[in-house]
Amino acid sequence: FFHSYAGICSALKLTVPSHTVHGIEGQPLHLTVDYNFSATASEIQIIWLFEGPQSNPKYLLGSVNQTVVPDLEFQHKFTLIPPNASLMIHPLHISDEGNYIVKVNVRGNGTITASQKIQVAVDVPVTKPIVHTEPSSGVVEYVGNITLKCTVGKGTRIVYQWMKNGKPLHAGPNYTFS
Repeated sequence: FFHSYAGICSALKLTVPSHTVHGIEGQPLHLTVDYNFSATASEIQIIWLFEGPQSNPKYLLGSVNQTVVPDLEFQHKFTLIPPNASLMIHPLHISDEGNYIVKVNVRGNGTITASQKIQVAVDVPVTKPIVHTEPSSGVVEYVGNITLKCTVGKGTRIVYQWMKNGKPLHAGPNYTFS
């Protein structure tokens, strides 16, 4: 019983704040990762990989005993500041959307390892909406219909909500939405 309990005590615990993180295009994003273990360590290795949609995982950077070794292709994009395992992405682009995998290896009296996956979603801020009316005069009282078209130049996860006097409009005999 003592040996199995000792094995559990030396387990490596890797903590991420959430398995899905939203960042804003053009801004830095900090992926906070903490780890702890109770074993004596002679070496601590941290590895970060990126897995985009329809692509194989790519090595971003790693460290052994606080010496960081970046992939030369990404050395100005990603930052790791040991001793914690957190990753800084600067600046965030749409192409950075995907899964980030962190792996921590601790060598002491044997090697213990743990990994976590964090999905990063990149949000593009919504530009100011533009409303067009047809007919352009907007005057149709007692005559016919008016069509209002709302468009935005860019943005992600856009939801449209028409309102009148601060209250949401719903489809009915006077309003149709498409």
